[in-house]
Amino acid sequence: MTEAKPDWTGRTLELEVGAVAHGGHCVSRVEGRVVFVRHALPGELVVAEVTEDKGKGFCRADAVRVLRPSPDRVDAPCPASGPGGCGGCDWQHASPAVQRELKAAVVAEQLSRLAGLEWPVEVEALPGPSRWRTRVRFVAGRDGRPGLRAHRSHRVIPLEDCPITLEGAASAGLSRRKRPSTEIETTEDGTGRVHVAEVPSRGKLKQLSGGTAVERAAGRRWRLASDGFWQVHPAAADTLAGVVGEWAAASPGATVWDLYAGVGLFASVLAGQVGPQGRVLAMESGRRAVTDGRANLADLPQVHWECARVEDASASLAGQAEVVVLDPPRKGAGREVVKSIVEAQPERIVYVACDPAALARDVATLAEHGFHLRCLRAFDAFPMTHHVECVALLSR
Repeated sequence: MTEAKPDWTGRTLELEVGAVAHGGHCVSRVEGRVVFVRHALPGELVVAEVTEDKGKGFCRADAVRVLRPSPDRVDAPCPASGPGGCGGCDWQHASPAVQRELKAAVVAEQLSRLAGLEWPVEVEALPGPSRWRTRVRFVAGRDGRPGLRAHRSHRVIPLEDCPITLEGAASAGLSRRKRPSTEIETTEDGTGRVHVAEVPSRGKLKQLSGGTAVERAAGRRWRLASDGFWQVHPAAADTLAGVVGEWAAASPGATVWDLYAGVGLFASVLAGQVGPQGRVLAMESGRRAVTDGRANLADLPQVHWECARVEDASASLAGQAEVVVLDPPRKGAGREVVKSIVEAQPERIVYVACDPAALARDVATLAEHGFHLRCLRAFDAFPMTHHVECVALLSR
C-alpha cells in the first residue's frame, strides 16, 4: 500500500529562495520537496506559507515575510498585489530591468532543458508608459464590485484601479457594480476609444458600447472585433511585424504561409514581399478574424484566406512554401503541425511564441527534422507578469 504524502497546506516554512522558474515563481527545496514560491526573488530568505499541496513532489507557497531581501526588490506599485492579493501580476516586487532578466533566464532555461540548446537570451523592453494593457476582463465579486481573481482561485479581489491597464479601459470596467460572476471585458483601441462588453455567468458576450476596434501597425490601419485577437501591448504588433518581415525576407513571386494568422498582421507584411505574383496562404480558425482579415487586406489579392484549424488542415498545407510564419496559441504547434511545415520544405521558419516552454518543445521537434535555431529575440510585451513574447528564426 502506497503511503500517503503529507499535506502541507497552511504550513509556514522558512526557506532560501533559488532560481526563477517558468510561471512567475522561484524554486526552493524543503525536506526533499520542491516548493514553488511566489512574491519572492532569487537569493532571498523568506517565510512562506503553503497555499496549495496536492500530495505530489511539489507544493506552492507565497512569501509572506522577507527576512533577507534581494537588492533587486522594490515596493510594489499596485496595492492589490502580494500574497493573497490579485493574481494578475507576478513581478510587481521587481524593477522592470530585473523582471526582464528573470524572463530571459526562464527562456534560456526552457531552451536548455527542452531543446538541449545553450542560448544567450536578452528580453527587450517595448516603448510606452507603465500603463500598457489595452484589454482586460474584470469579474464582479459576491458584492457586485468588479476586480480580478486571486492567483489560482475564483476569489475576486475588488479593485479601484489596475495600474498596468490604460486608464480608459480600467475605469470603464471598474466603475460600476454588476451581478456576481459577471465578466466585464474592456478594450481601449489605437484611437483611444473604449469598447465594453459584458459576459454573464451564464450566457453569451453582450456588447455594451463600441465593438469594432481600430488599430495601426505594419503601415496599415486595421478594423477588427474589439474582443478579437490583437497584441495587448500597444507597441507589440508593430514590433513583431518588423521582426517577422526582416527574418522572413520572402522573394518576389514566392509562395509563403502565415499560420494562425489572426486578422492578417504578418500576412500583410509577407504580401508586400512576395508582390502581386506571389501567394500568401493565411490560415486562421476564428471566423470573425477571417472576415476582418479579408476586409482589411482586400487590396492584397495575393493573400488567400482559409478558415480552418491548422491542426486539421494537412490537405491544405500540401505543396512547397519558401517561408512559413506561425504564431500558435500558448500550447504551441505540436508534432503534426511541425510535420506539415517540414514537408513544405521551407527555406526559413519564423516562429512567434507567447510561451517559452511550447517554443522550446517545437524547436526540439523541428531540430529532429533538420531545422535549427538561427536567431532569437524576446520582448517584454507583458510587464509585471511572467509572460514574454519571443520570435525565433529556424532554417536547415
